[in-house]
Amino acid sequence: MSERKISPFNSALETGIRTLAILVASYPRAHDLGRLVQYDYLTVHSADANGPPSLHPPLPLRSGELLVRRGLIESGLRLMMSRSLIRRQIHPEGLLYAAEDAAGAFLDNLQADYIVQLRDRAAWVTSTFDELSANELDAVVKRLFEAWTTEFQPVQFGPQAELPL
Repeated sequence: MSERKISPFNSALETGIRTLAILVASYPRAHDLGRLVQYDYLTVHSADANGPPSLHPPLPLRSGELLVRRGLIESGLRLMMSRSLIRRQIHPEGLLYAAEDAAGAFLDNLQADYIVQLRDRAAWVTSTFDELSANELDAVVKRLFEAWTTEFQPVQFGPQAELPL
């Protein structure tokens, strides 16, 4: 019988811990899934937004990560809710997520360097972007995506252009 290997990377556990760190940093505020996806991205790629050094390397196609993150973050939220660390609230504007009271104490018990850095980045993200409206945050993320897309686009040469040597 083959043994199934489970990777902690891009798992519900990894994204759940990151989302928990974001919600603890923003406590007692609650956020919708869209903002959590943007915050997760900004937390791991903070240098892209003129913040502290990024937790993850700046990969050329990282702008596509937002599309993949949504499902992963939903799985992470479910995992953290099943452990009573995050609560889901029904709000007139939709579903919101917030850290439970014990979430900070739970994170305090995780002492790995990555977790310490993660909490620092999450605090930076929430202090920088929590006061922005959804439209303002969308505009910030859109500007970042335009910069990333431009940075990694191949150079286009017209029929008369000289090729660089």
